[in-house]
Amino acid sequence: MKRKLLSVIIASTLLAVTACGASGGSGASASKDKVYHVGVCQLVQHDALDAATNGFVDTLKAEFGDNVVIDNQNAQGDSATCATIVNGFVSNNYDLIMGNATPALQAAVAATTDIPVLGTSITDYGTALNMENFSGTSGINVSGTSDLAPLDQQEDMILELCPEVKKVAILFCSAEPNSAFQASQIEKYLDEDKVAYQEYAFADSNDIQSVVTAAANDCDVFYIPTDNTAASNMTLVTNVTEPNKIPIICGEQNMCASGGLATLSISYYDLGVATGKQAIEILKNGADVSKMQVEYASATTKMYNKAYADAIGVTVPDGYEAIEASETN
Repeated sequence: MKRKLLSVIIASTLLAVTACGASGGSGASASKDKVYHVGVCQLVQHDALDAATNGFVDTLKAEFGDNVVIDNQNAQGDSATCATIVNGFVSNNYDLIMGNATPALQAAVAATTDIPVLGTSITDYGTALNMENFSGTSGINVSGTSDLAPLDQQEDMILELCPEVKKVAILFCSAEPNSAFQASQIEKYLDEDKVAYQEYAFADSNDIQSVVTAAANDCDVFYIPTDNTAASNMTLVTNVTEPNKIPIICGEQNMCASGGLATLSISYYDLGVATGKQAIEILKNGADVSKMQVEYASATTKMYNKAYADAIGVTVPDGYEAIEASETN
């Protein structure tokens, strides 16, 4: 009787272990009925980041349908709130976290070493992760997509559109390390072309207007990289630059649509789609995020804001695509 009872216990235990192995975790062995929980932390609301989040969410929903639950939260521009949001994701043991913009990614990396973390709208992962000689894979629980457009070509646009430029103001938020990275790269290309420039950094939205005013008094062209604080406050910038007829070359389309002259831009929605495909590889196919290459946008477009061009009296040459009114919303 004892032997029979022992056999039943062993058989039941093996059955339970087998069942757990079939349905737990991610990878090809995961059950088709598994529901994935994904947390999205977006730094701030503006068109570019919104588009990246939408591309990410749409891609996961198309793949998993009701079998993915996405907790999408916005930190309203506050890095401390990013930490609060992602700590909640970790406490709830989500299957994956997506950080949209550098502070959101950094908060996620600080919060967990176990849950896979993907970034999007990140300019330079080496800078964001404080890794020297970053080679494209992190070796930790992080990968994602980069919004870095060819900065040498953006600098070429300054000379193409403003051939008589005397001094370029490089405007960015000092609290955003990826903006400082882009500024340093643009400066190298300006040095090569012997164009004078000066950095104008603001700490947050409260001092944008005073910094922009100072820049407008000393410079005749502005360059603004993909900077989240600037993108959320382009009206404050153009309130100063437009009356002074100052061209602004922007890092991406949505900033340009809000008051810049021209940009060499990527599609942030497509960037979000690419990040969503990475998430599917991790959740569904068991891909190792630590070995997953950071991906870059494959296409760029030269675009311009016709309304701003007309307002400051600049004629844009052929080869630039006008941003339609519907694209500015």
